[in-house]
Amino acid sequence: MTASTSAAGGREPAGREDGFDPDPNRWRALWVTLVAGFMSLLDVTIVAVALPTIQRDLHASPAQVQWVVSGYALTFALALVTAGRLGDALDRRRIFLLALSGFVVFSAACGAAPDITLLVVARLAQGLAAGFMAPQNSALIQQMFRGAERGRAFGFFGATVGISSAVGPITGGAILALASGAQGWRWIFYVNVPIGILAVLLGRRLLPRVRRSGRGRVDVPGVLLLGAGVLALMYPLVQAESGGLGGLWWLFLAGAAVLAAFTGWQHRLVARGAAPLLDPRLFTTVRGYAVGAGIGTLYFIGFSGVWLLFALFYQRGLGFSPLRSGLAVTPFALGSAIAAVLSGRLVERYGRLLTVCGLTGVIAGLGGTALLLRFVPLHIAPWVAAPVLFLGGIGSGFVVAPNITMTLRDVPVRMAGAAGGALQTGQRLGSALGTAALPGLFYLVLDRSHDYRGALVTALTAGLVGMVASLALATFDWQRDRRTRKPHRKCPEEVANDPVHARQT
Repeated sequence: MTASTSAAGGREPAGREDGFDPDPNRWRALWVTLVAGFMSLLDVTIVAVALPTIQRDLHASPAQVQWVVSGYALTFALALVTAGRLGDALDRRRIFLLALSGFVVFSAACGAAPDITLLVVARLAQGLAAGFMAPQNSALIQQMFRGAERGRAFGFFGATVGISSAVGPITGGAILALASGAQGWRWIFYVNVPIGILAVLLGRRLLPRVRRSGRGRVDVPGVLLLGAGVLALMYPLVQAESGGLGGLWWLFLAGAAVLAAFTGWQHRLVARGAAPLLDPRLFTTVRGYAVGAGIGTLYFIGFSGVWLLFALFYQRGLGFSPLRSGLAVTPFALGSAIAAVLSGRLVERYGRLLTVCGLTGVIAGLGGTALLLRFVPLHIAPWVAAPVLFLGGIGSGFVVAPNITMTLRDVPVRMAGAAGGALQTGQRLGSALGTAALPGLFYLVLDRSHDYRGALVTALTAGLVGMVASLALATFDWQRDRRTRKPHRKCPEEVANDPVHARQT
């Protein structure tokens, strides 16, 4: 196989006369990356149902045990853009396999932790490994697929993102139900070990190798500025989950100032012809990237916090077990899975309209569920709400996967890792805001009224605000495309690799 030199200093695969030689193992390699990605995203929510058991077993305070969840999310978000850029500049395959190996090791360390301090440290390390692994998933899709196949691959990737968040509670509940004894929570972490080892072995065999002409350069000042900015924004949100903001509100202002400095530094590097950590031209010249990143961030504010609200309502309000609580929201996960797979085939035809319809569906589904749980008798409410939740899940499946496809499809392969990392950073920030604000609002209403139904409806309504804002942005983008009536513009690499284009020229 030959190779063409990329602007990042490496080489991208090429080979046939059309400039792109599809890897025969690409679909099997995709499933390896999706399984690994599913594990890393599942671990954001799966632990939540086990927190009461962990707290009792390790004699931890509520603030300490909350760091088991929020600490993972923090280091996950911190690593994303830097990891994506390292993959672009150095070797996506190697970074993916190293990060996956670290994720397995730290999962075992979490399961074996003798006290809460070591568990939190292991979770921080596990989140860092997951953050290094995640952007390689979308970058490898950009690298291995073109055209309609890329849309299908991103459909599976989007399904993985959406389903992993939705099924976390039921998976955690099932593991706790199957693992007997007070130590059963440890299997939530141990289950990653055999699956991860198998994924590493298969990844070594199936993931494509890319020959490089030299070692790429990484923007170290950019890494420090972006890390400091994201940390300043994320830490107050994490602390809010663990016990309140306190006097940390000023970190939001500091984070915004640092990120402004980061943006200025990236523009300066581009003007000098140097390779930035995150090329600002992604947001100004790559069609759909800025809008898609905004849609994803706003959507995840409401989407991520919803599952904690349902867990609180069902387990504390209705006395459900973790497994029964997870089963109550299974219709959403099923609908999301079905729609996400179908969306990969539909996104090229319908474009942003698919996102608009999906957001409308998920808003109607979750809003309808809130109303049913508010007014229907409690002993039948979960059953009555199931069809409406299924509708919301279908809507969600038509949001996450198509938005990822439309956001990343025009990104040049040489920037795919950094672009995917930035997109997921926005989603992690949205998730942190949602999981901090919505349960906080739930408890605020509950403390004042002692009404679980009212607390759920109020918090769900607040979460829907983010989804409505996401819908407004998606509708604006869809209408703009209709007014301009411009066809989908392929990135230069896709044009050069299009066999029809090659025959015509």
